[in-house]
Amino acid sequence: MSSSRPWLPHISLPTLIGIVLLAIHLIMAIGAPWLAPYPPNTIDTNNAFQAPSSQHVFGTDRYGRDILARVIYGGQVALVISLASAVLSVLLGGLIGVIVAYVGGIVDEITMRVIDAVISIPGILLLLVIVTGLGTGTPVIILAMVLSYMPGVIRVIRATVQEYVPRDFIVAARLRGERVSDIVWVELLPNILDVLCVEFAMRASWIVLSVSGLSFLGFGVNPPTPDWGLMVNENRAVLVLSPWGTIFPMIAVATLVVSLNVVSDEIAKVFGIDRGVRR
Repeated sequence: MSSSRPWLPHISLPTLIGIVLLAIHLIMAIGAPWLAPYPPNTIDTNNAFQAPSSQHVFGTDRYGRDILARVIYGGQVALVISLASAVLSVLLGGLIGVIVAYVGGIVDEITMRVIDAVISIPGILLLLVIVTGLGTGTPVIILAMVLSYMPGVIRVIRATVQEYVPRDFIVAARLRGERVSDIVWVELLPNILDVLCVEFAMRASWIVLSVSGLSFLGFGVNPPTPDWGLMVNENRAVLVLSPWGTIFPMIAVATLVVSLNVVSDEIAKVFGIDRGVRR
């Protein structure tokens, strides 16, 4: 009897755990209106600082708001901002990286000097400058994340595309007289989709941390929006009295970042990309 091959690829335990954690976060974010036991911003000062119980599984904060509800809704904020920022960073950064690598010359030189200057600025400082100048709110935070993370994407994609530019199929396309836009969209971009996927997963995990950090510093979303970083900031003064409002959002941030990193590692392995080199 011939042995049958398993229909599922081998998945390591850490990868499986990461996928499960990410799936849980996605389910909670999408199903927040149905999964949250209470509205996230309902204030009940008579029940402030409640320990975890059957009524409030994660306890309540200083305003009597249910922490579980705020953690669940906080996942919506984290995922919306992170995924939107990562998508825009990879799309814009990828397109610019492809163009400058293909065109080369003075365009490439000027662009990369600007990118080097931006990357030399500490990330958190750049974010603070942008949100201080433009104000807070979700659109501004997304813009700040894109401006902060897009330069890194441009550098990675440029280096990748430079490996393809001298190849025969690109040279042949040039000799046929194809337009630059056609060469970029038809010949180059399909060949770097694997790198773009890895970049997206990596940047998304880093953006989660940056968004939480901005909110913790008071430059993120505006209260009373349920946001994990904002929750940690609001409850850190009463950490000894009631640690639940700080511990649970920190766990949420950690599990989401870890799951995104594990998934990005697995994507990199599938495509045969060395993350240490590509970054």
